[in-house]
Amino acid sequence: MATARVAVRVQPSPPRRKWRRPRPSSDLAGRYRADGPLARAVCFGARCLAVRQSRRMSRKGKPAAPRHGIARVLSKRGLCSRSEAERLVRAGRVRIDGRVVSDPECPLDLDHPGVEVDGEPVFAAAHRYLMLNKPRGLVTTVRDERGRETVYRCFDDDPPLGWISPVGRLDKASEGLLLFSSDPAWAAQITDPRSGPAKTYHVQVDTLPDAALLQRLQAGTEDNGEWLSVAAARVLRQGQRNAWLELSLDEGRNRQIRRLLAALDINVLRLVRVSIGSVGLGDLPKGQWRPLTAAEIQALSGEAR
Repeated sequence: MATARVAVRVQPSPPRRKWRRPRPSSDLAGRYRADGPLARAVCFGARCLAVRQSRRMSRKGKPAAPRHGIARVLSKRGLCSRSEAERLVRAGRVRIDGRVVSDPECPLDLDHPGVEVDGEPVFAAAHRYLMLNKPRGLVTTVRDERGRETVYRCFDDDPPLGWISPVGRLDKASEGLLLFSSDPAWAAQITDPRSGPAKTYHVQVDTLPDAALLQRLQAGTEDNGEWLSVAAARVLRQGQRNAWLELSLDEGRNRQIRRLLAALDINVLRLVRVSIGSVGLGDLPKGQWRPLTAAEIQALSGEAR
């Protein structure tokens, strides 16, 4: 008697899926993942702590305080520029709660109390706002690689000013109103090329302008792919061979007035910035500086478009 054979097909069991830890949803955790293995060991712990603190805050229903890289925190506290702060961190001169950090992007609260540089605590200082009547022949920079004299020659150490940075630029041959501040956010608002306050210049030129030239200055011309123009132009006074113009700019471009006049075959003999917004140079002597008043600081902030 034959035995019937029945083929049984056994379906293979599906592969087991590897369990993965759910990704944290906070922005801090996202920044932590993005840095990954490039973060230093000390910042690894700091970032993990930031994620845990963010989770605790979210469970309590309170928003977490904004955090920034340690280099930016040092800059906002008025110690030095952000680039200089990055050099201090990489040199191992900065500690957080007694631990040396070497990553300038290590996150930190702005008001964290345990920040030290060279063993000295760094606290947030009151921001400073100054104006200088810049003389000709000085370079607008903190330090010049070619050894030229800079605008910091005009500041003395009595009283000590701490770290201040130029708010905008004037080239070596230009003179007049130049602002300084230790407040990076305020400086960025003033120097924004699209929304910063208007700037007014008195310019001596080697020609006798007429109405047609003033119209051409306001209509503008192209130079190296950029359209250059002034917002307003008028004649202040003129002699037999040269004249003084008052030109106003409502945007910021590198050497804008000099390039515009050169494109029209006009030479600049002197260029003096006399006002930024409603804040004027006044009778401040050349090479001297003074603090801005509270009203001037507020006016410049309000005049930024």
